[in-house]
Amino acid sequence: MPNPKRRHSKTRTAKRRTHDALRPATTGLCPQCHEPKAPHRVCPHCGYYRERQVRPVDEE
Repeated sequence: MPNPKRRHSKTRTAKRRTHDALRPATTGLCPQCHEPKAPHRVCPHCGYYRERQVRPVDEE
């Protein structure tokens, strides 16, 4: 297996790693209860997805 003959500079390494940063998860507002939720997921607060209730939620 080949090995590098020369050391990569810090600049070259940093250029390669520019896209490795984590991005914050995107959130949208639920149209029913207006709480933040992940897109394309059932709302954990009210149980609605695409204008209908698909999961019962315990009222506390």
